[in-house]
Amino acid sequence: MKKTFSLIAFTISIVLVFSSCQREPQWEQLFNGQDLSNWDMYLGSSLGPDWDHLAEAATIEEVFSVVEDNSENVIRISGVINGSLATQESYENYHLKLVFRWGDEVFSRRNSGLLYHSFGDFGVAFGTWMPNIEFQMMHQSLGDNYLMENTTVETEAVRDEELQQFVYTPGAERLTFGAHASGRHVRKNPDNENPLGQWNTIELYTYGRTAVHVVNGVTVMVNHNTGTWENGQVEPLTSGKIQIQSEGAELFVRSVDIRPISGIPADILP
Repeated sequence: MKKTFSLIAFTISIVLVFSSCQREPQWEQLFNGQDLSNWDMYLGSSLGPDWDHLAEAATIEEVFSVVEDNSENVIRISGVINGSLATQESYENYHLKLVFRWGDEVFSRRNSGLLYHSFGDFGVAFGTWMPNIEFQMMHQSLGDNYLMENTTVETEAVRDEELQQFVYTPGAERLTFGAHASGRHVRKNPDNENPLGQWNTIELYTYGRTAVHVVNGVTVMVNHNTGTWENGQVEPLTSGKIQIQSEGAELFVRSVDIRPISGIPADILP
């Protein structure tokens, strides 16, 4: 009996060790549910001449705040001025999940973005943001690519002549995008945004030089060879800070969570 018990105990210990090794990495809450003490904030340019008076009166505390919404604390971004809410740390090889909805106050338009692989100084991009690759959050464009400053990606895309825009198309030729190439903008495909007033969940997977945009559980964009265009060649870009934009309308963010990954999950790739 003693030998049998020892063998069973040894087997159980091996199973427990194996299980612990297989456990998924824990989520880190970038929004702690109480305040924005672990974020940097920056106010930049006006939304335009019609909104200069709003920009002149804007304060950090008014543009970025934590408020109560249906008995839970959420981040409120007023949108009265172009601004950045940025992580203090840089991140690489991660899965990020952000839950947001639009508010009722609209100034220029319902526009914002999740800006990843951000580097350098505030104000370099459009007088407000760090250079970055943008996971577009604009209403009716949720999931689009926009490449600020000298960032670049390769994306499978086809030009829609009616829209006069490139559209992400799995299986199509991989094209280079950026100011030096086919342009800064690629449209998402498909459109999976929820109706105004409802919460949207967006997920960003980045591993190495691949980045995947997921909207409400559906992959809408896959970028390859993320980089910067410098001195006539592409330099790899695999990490950076994360920014959330103030850009024209009231926005509520319920949560921002991140965890490390060891690769892009096969089930989210086309």
